[in-house]
Amino acid sequence: MIDLRSDTVTLPSPGMRAAMAAAELGDDGYGEDPSVNLLEGMSADRFGTEAALFVSSGTMGNLIGLLVNARSGDEVIVDRHSHVLVSETAGAAMVGGIQLVPLPSANGIFSAVELRDVTRPPGLNYPRSAAVVIETTHNRHGGVAWPLAELRGVSNAAHESGMRVHIDGARVFNAAIATGATVREIAANADTITFCLSKGLGCPVGSVFCGTRDAVDRARHWRKMLGGSMRQAGVLAAAGIYALDNMVGRLAEDHVNARTLAEGLAELPGVTLDLERVQSNVVAFDVNSMPVPAFLEACARGGVKGGSPSRSRVRFVTHYGIDAEGIQSALRIVEGVLSS
Repeated sequence: MIDLRSDTVTLPSPGMRAAMAAAELGDDGYGEDPSVNLLEGMSADRFGTEAALFVSSGTMGNLIGLLVNARSGDEVIVDRHSHVLVSETAGAAMVGGIQLVPLPSANGIFSAVELRDVTRPPGLNYPRSAAVVIETTHNRHGGVAWPLAELRGVSNAAHESGMRVHIDGARVFNAAIATGATVREIAANADTITFCLSKGLGCPVGSVFCGTRDAVDRARHWRKMLGGSMRQAGVLAAAGIYALDNMVGRLAEDHVNARTLAEGLAELPGVTLDLERVQSNVVAFDVNSMPVPAFLEACARGGVKGGSPSRSRVRFVTHYGIDAEGIQSALRIVEGVLSS
């Protein structure tokens, strides 16, 4: 089975499994797990932040980012198709009493002018515009990455208005490859940033929250409240250490495979695909000749699993474990489904 549903389906490599088995362990609740401490130090150094915190998931990292950067009764501005709004079960409202303001955009990237237009003026009738969330790469917009200039512009506008900036960098290493920027340059525009270990980097569990020492201290408090404080978590952190050392560079291979897949799909009858949006490892397209559920079911019977971020779209995601030969096989299967 060629599983293109998501890069979350990756399995740890043999080297990663060996690193996990050999991990030095301690009690992270006491700050004594050497592997967790090493992962957090490596992450802070890589992203140019004062500190970092190992958390169980990207959703937890983003929720903590909202809780650190806003308070109950505040507003946080987000893209209308952002992961924090669409796919994180209203955690900001439920846990933090935070209102998310959806900002429409054509491709997940909004401008400083658009941000200012929805920023609340001070007044008794309004909630405080406390923060903005930027997602790069943007999942539901097909893996589009924020260009560094646009990121800086929105960050500057937010800070000039007294707002804080959280970057949902679940796939930020993909964004760096797509734009040519370093993750440190990307993170420099944020007060806090999260990145996932369990997507393209191939780890079984985990994300990392990065920011100032004060922000991470408060994040640690929230992590405990959310039930995310772990004990001998070094067995998981060791996978993250291995990933930062060994799995980042190979993400470029996923981008090449995604481009090959997208170009092949674009040539098939019944497929509508915008190649300009294929910037990383996500390929989103429309199927015009049959209902999406029927298309996905037929593909699965043939040996290709795909996902559907909405009723009308299909999403294929390339990742570790899917090579160039697998991409060609997937294209043949999809062609057969569409021609049957």
